Amino acid sequence: MATTIGEATSRVRNVLKAVKEDAFITDRFLYSLIQKYSKLLIRRQEVADKLMQFHNLFETLPCVDLIEVDRIEACCIGIKTGCTFRRTKDKLPAFLENARGPVIRDVTTVDGSQSLEPTYPMLYTNMTKTSGWKYNKKKYYWYQDGYIYIPDVEWESIRIEAIFDEDVSSFNCSTDVTDCRPQQEREMGIPDFLFAEIEQMALKEILTTGQIPSDGADDSQNALR
Repeated sequence: MATTIGEATSRVRNVLKAVKEDAFITDRFLYSLIQKYSKLLIRRQEVADKLMQFHNLFETLPCVDLIEVDRIEACCIGIKTGCTFRRTKDKLPAFLENARGPVIRDVTTVDGSQSLEPTYPMLYTNMTKTSGWKYNKKKYYWYQDGYIYIPDVEWESIRIEAIFDEDVSSFNCSTDVTDCRPQQEREMGIPDFLFAEIEQMALKEILTTGQIPSDGADDSQNALR
């Protein structure tokens, strides 16, 4: 089960002994440190690759509407004929990014029956000019300026599974208000193998910036236990 924001904040607070030693450290401040260092660690390429196996880290936008656009907006001006383009109707919430770009696990049809391959406009344009292109049955997408573009489909919507850099609850809330959980109950999606390092980084920053007093080396060591 994924760690919630409330649980993650309490975990760091216990490590820092902030409840007794520094009452002015708020949950908001601790949460900002957790976000800061979790993003830093996830952006490391070897960590990002490893995270693909952790399903609970990824959030899903189950039904994102598409609209038709021209090849100029899709940055495929090199394709002259025989191709239509669609993009997400609204700008997507920000993705967490690493050296390769946004950390997107999968883009599929709404029912999940067909996955799309990530690519780039220029690469896609070049592929369409190869002799074997007519035998290629794969569907492709690319991410650009906050939108996902998909060539040569007639779909009305898609499903996106990714690690986002902002709250996506407004994209998933139905008319039933019980579907929208309080902020503290939202899942952080931080695996245990990263949390120990996040705790140490947060503690180091707080002690370095003087946010909480330190009674010496022994106390600092105990706080990490």
